[in-house]
Amino acid sequence: MTHTPIIALLESDKIHQEFTVKGWVRSFRGNQFIALNDGSTINNLQCVVDFENTDEALLKRITTGAAVAIKGTLEESQGGGQRIEIKVKDIQIEGDADPQELKNTILSPKRHTLEKLREQAHLRVRTNTFGAVMRLRSKLSFAIHEYFNKNGYFHAHTPIITGSDAEGAGEMFRVSALDPENPPRTEDGKIDYSKDFFGKETNLTVSGQLEGETYALGLGKIYTFGPTFRAENSNTSRHLAEFWMVEPEMAFCDLDGNMDLAEDFIKYVINYALENCQDDLEFLENRLIQEDKSKPEADRAPMPLREKLSFIVDNNFKRVSYTEAIDILRNSKPNKKKKFKYPINEWGADLQSEHERYLVEKHFNCPVILFDYPANIKAFYMRLNEDGKTVRAMDVLFPGIGEMVGGSQREERLDVLKEKMAALDISEEELSWYLDTRKFGTCTHSGFGLGFERLVLFVTGMTNIRDVIPYPRFPGHAEF
Repeated sequence: MTHTPIIALLESDKIHQEFTVKGWVRSFRGNQFIALNDGSTINNLQCVVDFENTDEALLKRITTGAAVAIKGTLEESQGGGQRIEIKVKDIQIEGDADPQELKNTILSPKRHTLEKLREQAHLRVRTNTFGAVMRLRSKLSFAIHEYFNKNGYFHAHTPIITGSDAEGAGEMFRVSALDPENPPRTEDGKIDYSKDFFGKETNLTVSGQLEGETYALGLGKIYTFGPTFRAENSNTSRHLAEFWMVEPEMAFCDLDGNMDLAEDFIKYVINYALENCQDDLEFLENRLIQEDKSKPEADRAPMPLREKLSFIVDNNFKRVSYTEAIDILRNSKPNKKKKFKYPINEWGADLQSEHERYLVEKHFNCPVILFDYPANIKAFYMRLNEDGKTVRAMDVLFPGIGEMVGGSQREERLDVLKEKMAALDISEEELSWYLDTRKFGTCTHSGFGLGFERLVLFVTGMTNIRDVIPYPRFPGHAEF
């Protein structure tokens, strides 16, 4: 039996025509009014049952959570709250939902905390909040691919399993097929990874950047969009162990072009959500407004969700050098009054989230792009400036989030790159393939990484990154 998505019916003007709809019962009032939802929209479709001519045993099976197939005619609604409704001619129960068992789940019709919803992540997408978040996540993903496709970028699939650590941080998940109880060992007692599946030590990727660079230096402009993994013991509302990264890389592009791309790209994707996800954004905005009513005035959002998104789209990002930012932070009231957890005393400090958010939310009141960071707090592949102490790095900072994008102009000079690798004890042999790109037609090139979940977090107005990915992975948690 073919059926019509509810979103299509709610936008339809085909009154008096017969349709079949399928979905899950959100509520059943007075043995007559079914609120039906199929996930295609946050809005329910009202289906009116002729209960006097419907078998009583069937009526008892129409419970919250049950999956049903309904055939009926589309009519103008006589009641308030909806424009149209389905007058039911036939109803079939595709899947029952026992009301007694439902009481113990988040599908029961009462308010649940986000923590409780996380405990039943397999069911939470059927709630209004998570249905809205995950539809927005899908639309944002599509917008990312659309943006790059429209602008002549090629989508490259970089490896999930890798032998290199792009960030140089060492916080990686090891991939091994060796027997954990009895692994082969070398003469000095260490695990012999030459006997492993790949013949060497391998890990889950922290970034597709290095491989992406090699493809940009052949295809011109590429982007990756895939899962990345960090074995960083950060149990915060902003970190995940498994998350998705968007990483464009461009040949013949300097840092200014990189910053231009990051700003244009983010504005395009957010604007796409504004134009195509109004119902979900309206729901999430109203949810935040209700939440704010219970907060002190100082902790409330400065503007409603959709206004905040429009502000990002309509205004230029402020571009500030790291050196200027340090001066602002050093002389700021929170720093002078020792309110920062990490005080700013001198040039060279690694900026923390509290510093980034001060610049964005208190000082400039708009997104900020910081550039030209100290070389010793950034990765080896970033281009060294002529001053010998800063690199052509840039971070895009957002209100409520902190770092949204991290990127740089890449070091294209072979001799300088080798010197930086030697200083950090990074093996030339392991990255010989990467160094080859500097031997055969090297050129100015740049790229950045955007954490997709942080973008979804900002667009949805959610406050915990664990609530914008279907099944969050973080220290101590790998359920589902």
